[in-house]
Amino acid sequence: MATSLKNLSEYNKENLKDISDKMFGIVVSEWHDDITGTLCQGAVDTLLEHGAKKENIFINTVPGSFELTLGAQFLAQQEEMDAVICIGVVIKGDTKHDDYINYAVAQGITHVSMKYNKPVSFGLVTTNTLEQALERAGGKHGNKGVEAAAAAIRMLSF
Repeated sequence: MATSLKNLSEYNKENLKDISDKMFGIVVSEWHDDITGTLCQGAVDTLLEHGAKKENIFINTVPGSFELTLGAQFLAQQEEMDAVICIGVVIKGDTKHDDYINYAVAQGITHVSMKYNKPVSFGLVTTNTLEQALERAGGKHGNKGVEAAAAAIRMLSF
């Protein structure tokens, strides 16, 4: 569903599993760190709101969104890790770099999730402009980090 039709911070909070004993890895891109920092905070706040313990949330950074998949794999391969949340931003520019990065990250996250049989959620903001990215990082369209954390929790409840 298009973000313009749904607030990213709104999700079904019913029938969620107790996550108080779960371990979460968050891998965050440093590129556009002003935005990814807000997205990451949204993810952390959502996990804490639903009972995760602060000491069970591990945050690691990678240089850019392309590196999210390897960062996710490093976290997912740890047996004690229950879910991984990927946070990044790709803004369309003058070239087609965004197409290649978005495709690679989507495929990579899917591959890591399937390889390790655990939730690896997609918290990648993919927009045409910086303004659109800000709107999805706590702006008028909510926070994609909240959505990514909620997806991880829901998948653990599956």
